[in-house]
Amino acid sequence: MSTTPLIRRGAALAAALLSATLVLTGCGGDDGGTGDTGDTAAKTRTVTAGNGAVEIPAAPQRVVALGNTTQPFIDIGGKPVGVTELSASELDPIPAEQKATYQAATNLGADTAQVDLEKLAGLKPDLILVQVPDSEFEGIKKQLETIAPTVYWGLDTEWKAFADGLAEAGNLTDALSGQKTQFNDKVTKIKETYRQIIADTKFVAVDRWDNSDPGTFVITDFGCIEIAADDIGLNSPKAEAGKDPLGWADLPFEQIAGLSEYDAILYPVDAAGQPKKAFAPVVESNTWKALPTVTSGHALGVFCPGNNSYGPVLQYLDSLDSALASLPAK
Repeated sequence: MSTTPLIRRGAALAAALLSATLVLTGCGGDDGGTGDTGDTAAKTRTVTAGNGAVEIPAAPQRVVALGNTTQPFIDIGGKPVGVTELSASELDPIPAEQKATYQAATNLGADTAQVDLEKLAGLKPDLILVQVPDSEFEGIKKQLETIAPTVYWGLDTEWKAFADGLAEAGNLTDALSGQKTQFNDKVTKIKETYRQIIADTKFVAVDRWDNSDPGTFVITDFGCIEIAADDIGLNSPKAEAGKDPLGWADLPFEQIAGLSEYDAILYPVDAAGQPKKAFAPVVESNTWKALPTVTSGHALGVFCPGNNSYGPVLQYLDSLDSALASLPAK
């Protein structure tokens, strides 16, 4: 039995640690996130993250984004001078302007374990942002900190806190504020539009990982389904407190039939609405095709490009909105 891979949007237990949010402590000037430098460029402020209190420029101009910070930093309007690589699946869904920003930055390596420190130093950054596993960060922490002030988040940082931290460190709080407004508006609309469906429907989210054993799938309780459950209020199964996430346990195809106890199934699709490549074997199975939930049209494909920054989450909410619209109210 395999477990879920390390997902770049953060760890499965992401809702646990809000304390890693960066907190502005008012040391030095700040332009409110507008990006204007003025005389604040020479001033500093202190932020607190997973590696403690870090003194950084008030308005950093040459930011390097490593690990999981690359896409979320660009998503809130950041223009890094150096990045680690995004996979094709991460890069494809993002807007063209963000792709151009990513491509304009210097590629420092496939991941932080392979980052070219000499090339990084040559960029003369004034701030380095990092989110990787703790052990990986410990291996490069000293080298990074000798190059520029380094702000680190662990993989268990909750995604909204992570976005707040990136915006605070990068002096991009105004841009983030606009995304938050869009998010809150979409959540409110979905909850109001589908109030009865949300109240009366028993949902289940299923998936299949790239490294799942052949002939297996998972019932998952992390990723975008967390947003659907926690922010929208969808009734879907989750692990008991203190237990491993449901999505860590591969289930044999024989258990697909057990999904009939749910009123609606949410399964992963790509931007074109086709089943995600790893999940395709599930929908091609006879057991899936025979499910009453499937034959009645209550198996809903939902596109989740990511859940560690507001841009991808907004795309997910649009897809979820369309999926819920196909369900008849009871």
